[in-house]
Amino acid sequence: MRAPGTAIALWQALMVSFVISVALAWYHVTASGQHLHGLLGSVEQWINGAPKKATADGVSAEGIGLLVPVGLTAVWPAAWFVRVAVSDARRRHRHTELLDLVGRTEPALGAVVVDHDTPAAYCLPGRPSRVVLTSEAVRCLTPAQLQAILAHERAHLAGRHHLLSAVSEAFARAYSVVPLARVARERTAELLEMVCDDRAVRTADARALADAMCEVAAGGAPEAAFGAGGSAVLARLRRLLQPSEPLRPITRFAIVLLGAMAAALPYFISCGPVIG
Repeated sequence: MRAPGTAIALWQALMVSFVISVALAWYHVTASGQHLHGLLGSVEQWINGAPKKATADGVSAEGIGLLVPVGLTAVWPAAWFVRVAVSDARRRHRHTELLDLVGRTEPALGAVVVDHDTPAAYCLPGRPSRVVLTSEAVRCLTPAQLQAILAHERAHLAGRHHLLSAVSEAFARAYSVVPLARVARERTAELLEMVCDDRAVRTADARALADAMCEVAAGGAPEAAFGAGGSAVLARLRRLLQPSEPLRPITRFAIVLLGAMAAALPYFISCGPVIG
């Protein structure tokens, strides 16, 4: 919570590390002891136009087929990402069409206002992106609270958070039986909200944002949208009203380095230099 953006990067690295581990495990099971280095040498020769020439490890280009499990392991979550992204885009498009019918644009707010007796605020990523407020939210929020809640929603749009959300959702669906996948999806959603809280308080008052979150918490948001009430509201209120000391730059750098090591470690463990 002290560095939500860094934490998101670490979760992404853990997901990448898991996919690499699965790919390498599948390869070593199907390769019957064939070292990956020799196979990569075959691929290089095949690219250079020598598909029949054996490599130093005695692997011919026919062995390139052993890379199929690695490719399928990478394609599996990628296919889920495309499916999630397309499905979310369709939902947002349908909701945007409804907003064009029932909403009205308020240039002073830079948002679309929909008549409803429940205070709510959310944003719809995409082209065009929209920040949406209900008429009750406009009525009950003070100008400072409105500024804070709008800054929060615009931070989602500026950060293209729908892509990060789609990555964690795709990973969770691709590996639904893995606890890491479910936890990564939940934590990413919470941390994205905290990132936007931090960006909002750069130009708005933290207390005003906290009060606005309480007002719109019950409003919810449609699917594929980001609501200001969002997830982990209590934890977010606590860190807004009782902020902790931010992490030092060196600590952030160490965490990012740890994430990079987590993604690369499976390869170096299973495909280190051949001895002998």
